[in-house]
Amino acid sequence: MVNIITIEREYGCGGGDIAKLVANRLGWNLWDQRLTEEISRLAHCPKAVVEAREEKDDPLYYRLFKSFMRGSYEGAINAPKLNLVDSETILRITRRVVEHAAEKGECVIVGRGSQQFLKNRPDTLRIFLYAPREDKVRRLRGRGKSEKEAEEFVDSVDRERADFIQKYFSAEWPDRVIYHAMLNTAIGDECTANMILSLVQTYEARCIA
Repeated sequence: MVNIITIEREYGCGGGDIAKLVANRLGWNLWDQRLTEEISRLAHCPKAVVEAREEKDDPLYYRLFKSFMRGSYEGAINAPKLNLVDSETILRITRRVVEHAAEKGECVIVGRGSQQFLKNRPDTLRIFLYAPREDKVRRLRGRGKSEKEAEEFVDSVDRERADFIQKYFSAEWPDRVIYHAMLNTAIGDECTANMILSLVQTYEARCIA
């Protein structure tokens, strides 16, 4: 029985909106912004800090600063007061939150490595969403970004996600073999959501058989 759906996505393809549609149709909990908020609460830091570090490696200057502070005399003295919320810290907390959500079940989890954390759970349906570049740029422009901003975000965010998955999970992004389906969202949000719901029914029927 499918009890969890993870939705990994290319930036700008509408993954968050589609996940919300699926969760609403099923009456399940959606872990997207809620996931970020819970990580923020557990890390004792502003939500904006978590958003800046999610699904990406720390930049070089941050790694150097962290290394210096933890290795210096002053850093050692102030270690108990030093709360460096880096990517590794966020990843550890993310895993705890994702696994807790999975244990409760009936949830749709968006990105954040959830497909990797839960890849061995038989009650999890793992979906990857993508779209043509021009569709992603158009969607982002519809949300107020300029053409240049949209193009830069489409290119840079996916590159950061690929680096994140490679570093922390030693896997390609997208890691095709762990997904049950990869869907092109150019067919529309409603249609994509309907396809995911149909997959849930088909997968459950197969498991029962």
